[in-house]
Amino acid sequence: MTQGLAAAGCEATLLLKAPVTTDRLVAPLSGAPGVTVRRTHEEGLAPEAGQRGLTPEQAVELIARLDSEDRFDLVVVRGRRLAIAASQSEQLAGRLWTYLTDVPQTVAEMNATAVSEISDVAVASRFLLCQTEELRGFLESAVPAACGKSVLFPPVVVTPDDAVGDGAPHSTLKLVYTGKFAPRWNTLEMAQLPAALAERGVPAELHMIGDKVHRDSAEWARDMSRALESTEGLVWHGGKPRADALRLSAQCDVGLSWRDPEMDASLELSTKVLELGALGLPVVVNRTPMHERLLGADYPLYAGETIDSVADTLTLAAEADIYREAAERCRAAAADFTLERAAERLSGYLELACPPAPFGTSPERPLKVVIAGHDLKFFTRLADYLTSLPGLDVRIDEWESLRNHDQYRSRELAAWADVVICEWCGPNALFYSEHKRTDQRLVVRLHRFELYAEWPRKIDIDKVDAVVCVSPYYASLTRELADWPADKVVVLPNWVDVDQLDRPKLPGAEFTLGMVGIAPSRKRLDRGVEVLGELRRRDPRFTLAVKTKQPWDYWWVWNRPEEREYYERTYRTVQRDPLLAEGVVFDPFGPDVATWLRRVGFMLSTSDDESFHLAPAECAASGGIPAVLTWPGADTIYSGRWLHDSPAEMAEAIHAVVSEDRFDAARSAAKAEITENYALRRVCDMWTDLIVHGKVPASRDAARVVTA
Repeated sequence: MTQGLAAAGCEATLLLKAPVTTDRLVAPLSGAPGVTVRRTHEEGLAPEAGQRGLTPEQAVELIARLDSEDRFDLVVVRGRRLAIAASQSEQLAGRLWTYLTDVPQTVAEMNATAVSEISDVAVASRFLLCQTEELRGFLESAVPAACGKSVLFPPVVVTPDDAVGDGAPHSTLKLVYTGKFAPRWNTLEMAQLPAALAERGVPAELHMIGDKVHRDSAEWARDMSRALESTEGLVWHGGKPRADALRLSAQCDVGLSWRDPEMDASLELSTKVLELGALGLPVVVNRTPMHERLLGADYPLYAGETIDSVADTLTLAAEADIYREAAERCRAAAADFTLERAAERLSGYLELACPPAPFGTSPERPLKVVIAGHDLKFFTRLADYLTSLPGLDVRIDEWESLRNHDQYRSRELAAWADVVICEWCGPNALFYSEHKRTDQRLVVRLHRFELYAEWPRKIDIDKVDAVVCVSPYYASLTRELADWPADKVVVLPNWVDVDQLDRPKLPGAEFTLGMVGIAPSRKRLDRGVEVLGELRRRDPRFTLAVKTKQPWDYWWVWNRPEEREYYERTYRTVQRDPLLAEGVVFDPFGPDVATWLRRVGFMLSTSDDESFHLAPAECAASGGIPAVLTWPGADTIYSGRWLHDSPAEMAEAIHAVVSEDRFDAARSAAKAEITENYALRRVCDMWTDLIVHGKVPASRDAARVVTA
């Protein structure tokens, strides 16, 4: 991490927890450009710390003290206890980059206490760094606060230039294990492998590197120590500096990362597998979904649970052709985990977390911006971005409800602000237009909800500098219904966080249709069910996943007889039709959309009308395909290739894409279109131009839809 941050252009300070007793880890960083190593004990930075090292609380106190002396732009912490302690520091809030490893990784372990603790960490963190996609998905599903903040930071592989394997096995097969000695790592069982291979006519020796023996069981620790010291065919090298351990490993033939089956469900990826692969060595590993994704389902060196099964696998590794294939698989897998790749990732995250000040602003005299509204969920990411910009001082006026607010605070903010953004054209917009100064700018974002309400007719449009709509169709409709000057109504589209949504699809995603939100009835779940029925008549592998609250969760929907009758009729249709009953799955509503979308190949938009409908765009950004009925204005948001005139036509198009093996090509085109038009960074730039310079996008740039 320290090397990666330095390579990404940071001045990185590494704060050591404990006294240095060996320089194996610290030596490579001493004198490295951009790196400062602070030796806490040797420098007397924390006199209260004992010889075992800083406690998490002491570490946070020391970080805060150093931060007060010379402010850090970000603070990277690793370890659950340290992260929990750091999350309680108001001084560090918002600047924490929390590297998550020792967190619960099963539903049973993720109890209420764990969820509460990790939620606190997520709220205080700018990013949660996750080793694997599996860990990120699990966290987002269990901890809503982690959604939108979880990013990937896989293990980083750095190997010495002179550490390269021979590319072929020796006549005596040399096995190598590096790391700690612990029961679940099967290190005691590994000691029996030379003898098991000898029985199969394969001469072998086992090289083990490390000096940390787990002592949770005194008997096991005694047996492990005895095996290291006296097993025939086992060479124990003891603890070595990392670079030396890798050089020793490169002189061997096959790496061992055989673990107890209990660890197959781990959501973390072994760095040792990647390091050995980078050296050019094949590695024996357990067959797990993660390893199959990394190395392929047909990788030849998967191990079973027993010593005999591992010995049989190693017998295959002694064959030159199999050895070469396995080594190349491991080498190719490790290529995605280099320090250069880590620096690229970190550079991207740094750009998001520490953006430059917009042109024309000054951090010394920032532009004062107020964001006001009763429901800011559609503006949250934009608000986060604007708040992160040097040169802008952003304050939030969050109303209790559509009409209720703290009038004294709102008046104070109205007098303070240079620019006011009203999310929703409701009573908030009326209030701020009435209190607007002549040297102030007022921007109002109007949604479909307000267009047919009373407030647009009451507002003094002369006091408003820009009314923002999310689509050209609704901008045109707003000009017509409100009779406002055409140049006052501008289009800034909804944003799509393509970086967060860009995740690998799960196997079979092309057979899963998706819908997000089915209330009220104008969302037309019945049409989605009709599409599914058409598809399942041709191929029963198609299913429909619906991520939603139920209609009875909305009192204003369920209290209307016609709405209730509609849903009862639609649900009866699903329940009574054998073709549909096993093909529809309802998933709970929540912010973990990016994780949920991994299994969705097509997102249906079957509504009577929409102002934008974000779900198909988000699906496209995730690597899926929009499937949109031609509701009014759909053609100003999505290109014609994703639009359909009827459920039957939609089903026909979906079936053709899958059956004709065009899924990958189509989803690639959809992703490119959405990224070009609606990527979060592009939309943030448009809003920044509007807020800072009063610049509105030209109509031709408002929604650049590519037709193909």
